[in-house]
Amino acid sequence: MIHKSNGPLASRLRQRKFQLLRRFSIPADALPGSLSLAHLRCGKPTCHCAADRGHPVWSLTFMVQGKKQVQHIPKDWLEQVRRRVKAGREFQDALREVLAANAQLLVLERKKRKKKKK
Repeated sequence: MIHKSNGPLASRLRQRKFQLLRRFSIPADALPGSLSLAHLRCGKPTCHCAADRGHPVWSLTFMVQGKKQVQHIPKDWLEQVRRRVKAGREFQDALREVLAANAQLLVLERKKRKKKKK
């Protein structure tokens, strides 16, 4: 059984972990992935895009069951989708930090246990 490690590092790790756990519940409308901007030409010879960079097209790229998905995002959805992707990224970052803190606490406890056996 794993006991709680003592010491300033273990204390800081636990404090940060519980601070993150209190702050983040799973955001109901969070989105995974990333937004990207591309410029595409429509192919009409008289369109301004024929001589320019092209029409701006936003897309959301994410993984579902190990497969990459790409969805084009309408301009009027852009800010809402951007906010939801940010919420998803913040949640994932917090979760990774909690998992890393748990791993570090496990290492500290393991070291403590080895010292006691000597």
